Amino acid sequence: MIMRRAVWAMIAMSAAWAAGCGAGRPAKYYQLTVPPDLTAGSTTNPIPITLQLGLLTASHLYREDRIVYSSTGHSMGTYEYQRWAEPPTEMIQEVLFRQLRASGRFRSVNMLRSNARGDFVLRGRLYDFKEVEANPAVARVALEYELRDAKTGMTVWSQFYSHDEPVGGKDVSSVVAALDRNVQAIIGQLRGGLDQYFAAHPPAAETPPAAPAQ
Repeated sequence: MIMRRAVWAMIAMSAAWAAGCGAGRPAKYYQLTVPPDLTAGSTTNPIPITLQLGLLTASHLYREDRIVYSSTGHSMGTYEYQRWAEPPTEMIQEVLFRQLRASGRFRSVNMLRSNARGDFVLRGRLYDFKEVEANPAVARVALEYELRDAKTGMTVWSQFYSHDEPVGGKDVSSVVAALDRNVQAIIGQLRGGLDQYFAAHPPAAETPPAAPAQ
């Protein structure tokens, strides 16, 4: 009886020690570079529209906080202890939202979930946001955005963006830095595409209300 208790005690101690060792590695979190909350840019004649930013849709992999990697084949995986501070879809939208607001190019920029009414709605879908294990490794980002007229519901502009950014190191931090550079570059292209569209299709300026008759 005493021997049996001693055996069970040793098993319990071994299990506790193993659990303690397994829980000792903390997760490390990363985020994209988000510009600070700035006052709108110095544009003297902003485009006279209210732009609403809709959700960025994606597969479940990019709606979670795991950092995704893939080989040159079809297999994909995620890092266990290296994670995003927020899902990629939310981080990318936050970066885009703040950059559009800070640019001062539009009369107003709001998230679609807000109560403000908009003239145009900008929506997107994220297809790739991952490390591709190759020689050399690259950080792949692919997404598509479309601009809809809120009054007619018609898509008036769309663009697909895809780029492989070289990864400068062998660690996950280097992958994150490459993904961040990729996102900043693609958002710059997106802003340029919007500028080109509205330069070619300038919205009509609002007519001020007539003064009351004297």
